[in-house]
Amino acid sequence: MPITKSAKKALRQNKKRRKVNLRRFDVLKETIKSFKKLVTENKKEEATKLLPQLYKIIDKSAKNGIIKKNNADRKKSRLTKMLKAQPLEVPRQQ
Repeated sequence: MPITKSAKKALRQNKKRRKVNLRRFDVLKETIKSFKKLVTENKKEEATKLLPQLYKIIDKSAKNGIIKKNNADRKKSRLTKMLKAQPLEVPRQQ
């Protein structure tokens, strides 16, 4: 346990910041999950609309130190690659 006044304040700040960082990380993870789900369900148009929003969240996470810059770049690259690898939906003729 902290003893000095400044150490107590630092502990309070760390707890508050941890809450914010965990919330931001959860938003990041949930958005990536929803994007991957759209891609696997072949909803390419909806996934394409979600991509800019996902880029924004990933970039902000990197800027705020939630994830590192290279990690953010790698995530963006792989998610874009995943989207482009999916075949376009073609309606069947019966």
